[in-house]
Amino acid sequence: MPASSSGVGLRSERGPILLALMLSTALVALDATIIATASSTIARDLGSFAQVPWLFSAYLLAQAVSTPLFGRLADLLGRKRLMLAGVGFFLVGSVLCGAAWSMPALIVGRVLQGLGAGAVMPVSLTIAADIYTLQERAKTQGYLASVWAISSVVGPTLGGVFSQFLSWRWIFWINLPLCFAAGAMLLLKYHESAREGDREPIDYLGAALLTGGSTLVLLGLLDGGTSWAWMSVPSVLIFVVAVLLLAAFAAHALRTSHPILNLRLLRRRVVGVPTAVSLLVGVIVLGLSTYVPIYAQGVLGLGPLIAGFALAAMTVGWPLAATNAGRVYLALGFRYTAMIGSSFVLVGTALTLLLGERSSVFAVGAFTFVVGIGMGLTAVPTLIASQSSAAFSERGAVTGVNMFARSLGSAVGVAVCGAIVNALTTVSPDGTPAGPGLMSALHIVFGLLVLIAAALVVLAFLMPPDHPKHRAPQVEQPDETATV
Repeated sequence: MPASSSGVGLRSERGPILLALMLSTALVALDATIIATASSTIARDLGSFAQVPWLFSAYLLAQAVSTPLFGRLADLLGRKRLMLAGVGFFLVGSVLCGAAWSMPALIVGRVLQGLGAGAVMPVSLTIAADIYTLQERAKTQGYLASVWAISSVVGPTLGGVFSQFLSWRWIFWINLPLCFAAGAMLLLKYHESAREGDREPIDYLGAALLTGGSTLVLLGLLDGGTSWAWMSVPSVLIFVVAVLLLAAFAAHALRTSHPILNLRLLRRRVVGVPTAVSLLVGVIVLGLSTYVPIYAQGVLGLGPLIAGFALAAMTVGWPLAATNAGRVYLALGFRYTAMIGSSFVLVGTALTLLLGERSSVFAVGAFTFVVGIGMGLTAVPTLIASQSSAAFSERGAVTGVNMFARSLGSAVGVAVCGAIVNALTTVSPDGTPAGPGLMSALHIVFGLLVLIAAALVVLAFLMPPDHPKHRAPQVEQPDETATV
């Protein structure tokens, strides 16, 4: 089969491939949210309330840590192979979760699902960058973002319906037809060209050091202040060992010829700046996603459904802006598009400082909608700029490190904002923050997010002042033989 510039074969059909990517993304997006409303039912059935947080932490840890590894392996072993591996991990994990006989078995299943998510997210975005032109990429990224928007609303509701009327196990059984459909479409419609020449060796030592260090950092951030105190011996020990492992990884990566994650990529402004942008995006999104519903319920006294509406406005604004971002960056360039988007984020987060005990839920929704518009014009164009600057053989690694930075930012956001709220509030019987200090704590959290949004504007200004029309065509063009 003749090779093309993107490595996609002559018989690849882009429509079915995009549908397979959306189905695979739906798996990841649904399982990030669907279990939340069923966790109490699961704990009663399996008899271990103390281990419930690990149903979330195990998934997030496995996904975040494996994302940069799978992104790089997609460059070395092929996109199709890694995408099918991700769907396979998710399938096996879902079967184990659905049949779980104990909480440890369920947690192991969640780890396997997290590994599947760690492959699906960077590789699906990389494939989309491979097979679509620069003019089309924002729209396809918008489609993938729409999957997240729909899942964030549908997931918790679906989890509650299954756990109340059927069985919580259907939360995981429903993944099986999605896995089979996505896998079948990838097998039948996505054809990669054979790679010519010798394949680069896989850096197993670097992978082990990066995995170990990243796992400990994320574990310390996710469980710090809950499973152990921040300045306790376990917490300090975890971060010390994590720093040592990551320092060893950095030294090894800069010394070896074929590192599992090429840190030299970050020296390019068009890669390093979007990676930093992704980190701050993770902080802001998780900060709002966690504490806007808490504000709506704990301060305004609204129910979970209405509180979800306030946050859903952000998840609607994001794909809406992302889908149309292509027109903006083709006219103005990536840098100015990111500056406009980050300014929206700054305005939206600043408006949250106006929220009080008598604010309207519609005002909350409007403010988060502005943030969502800004995210769609910031996160997507900067990622596309980074991908478009990379050769085909390093595009997976660039995408993977960008996604990992967002996961790390999410963990940092949860840890820092959680520490602020926990210090100023009490905990209600259902485990959520409460008390007279809640509004004050939330204002501090929102103020912190404003500062981070201001830093996002600065990073957008630091983007290289290039324009898509000036990019080298051999890097930009996808497979010209792929059919819609």
